[in-house]
Amino acid sequence: MRTTTLPSGETVPVLGQGTWGMGEAPARRQAEIEALRAGLDLGMTLIDTAEMYGDGAAEELVGEALAGRRDECFVVTKVYPHNASRSGTIAACERSLRRLGTDRIDLYLLHWRGQVPLAETVAAFEALVRDGKIRHWGVSNFDVADMEQLHKAPGGAAAATNQVLYNLTRRGIEYDLLPWCARKGLPLMAYSPLEQNRLLDDGGLAHVAARHKATPAQVALAWVLRHERLIAIPKAGSAAHVRDNRLALDLRLDDEDLAVLDRAFSPPSRKMPLEML
Repeated sequence: MRTTTLPSGETVPVLGQGTWGMGEAPARRQAEIEALRAGLDLGMTLIDTAEMYGDGAAEELVGEALAGRRDECFVVTKVYPHNASRSGTIAACERSLRRLGTDRIDLYLLHWRGQVPLAETVAAFEALVRDGKIRHWGVSNFDVADMEQLHKAPGGAAAATNQVLYNLTRRGIEYDLLPWCARKGLPLMAYSPLEQNRLLDDGGLAHVAARHKATPAQVALAWVLRHERLIAIPKAGSAAHVRDNRLALDLRLDDEDLAVLDRAFSPPSRKMPLEML
């Protein structure tokens, strides 16, 4: 498993597992648990979730999947912006810990920017680190201006990552946010790297996939993972789907492949608003 390094020096896998939409259908529960455990077996030990996902149902599912295996996993979860006051963040963290069935969160993120001053949220994160409730903290859905304001807040430069929407059809961050984070030594996390499978019928993607005897999904993931300082967190609802995703790490796209994909999915030529799902 290829890894990247957080600002603290800790390494994490570049291919993790997302959980948006998991834990909400009893008929799929066992398959989803088996998928997460299969990912652990394959080295995809970073699991991303949030208090928002299914109003905590995804966190509960992750907790069940990690029973007896917590120490193998790097757990990421997120706090709602409206819970991100100093006291609200701490209370939300305690609720997430209970649902996850763990005594610590490895990476705790502000889900998106809200009305609470960043300095107040950062102060709460720092208190949680001191108390051993979280190990690292970061943000999600922050554009360059947001990141610059975060870095000006007391303690704000200690953020470990920024999780954003990034895939072949959502390339805006390449213009400014990706280079900004690279200069700061800050790894990015890419959510929805497959655009919820909506991009997989593209002819250019199919051409590259056929050239490598791979699936379009594997090519799309390999394209995201071409960046050394980027972590992708696709969701997979079955063990077979997890195994398919893992194969993307073995796929190396060459200049010809990248040119085909640039023609099919144009890179940004100007600043674009940060996109969210």
